[in-house]
Amino acid sequence: MDVTRTVARRLGEIGASVRQWRLMQSLKAEEVAERAGISRSTLQKIERGEPGVSVGAVLSVMQALGQLDHIVGAFDPLSTDIGRLRSTEKLPSRVRR
Repeated sequence: MDVTRTVARRLGEIGASVRQWRLMQSLKAEEVAERAGISRSTLQKIERGEPGVSVGAVLSVMQALGQLDHIVGAFDPLSTDIGRLRSTEKLPSRVRR
């Protein structure tokens, strides 16, 4: 599958989830945007899964919805089998070719 299509599909899924979190908490878009410190139009772009929205804006919305810890936890290498296996190894500070 084309990487761009995969990313676009996943952005749509993330946007739908953000909207679902907002609706489950009975919050208006204006409320979430204000709490996140972004414009309502930026929140709409996030909920539609549009590319080009900053990661900072998405994380601000997740914080406003009380879900930021879930996002940060998803990136924790120690939450994966390979991360736990390699956690005792000394990893390079950078990779050179």
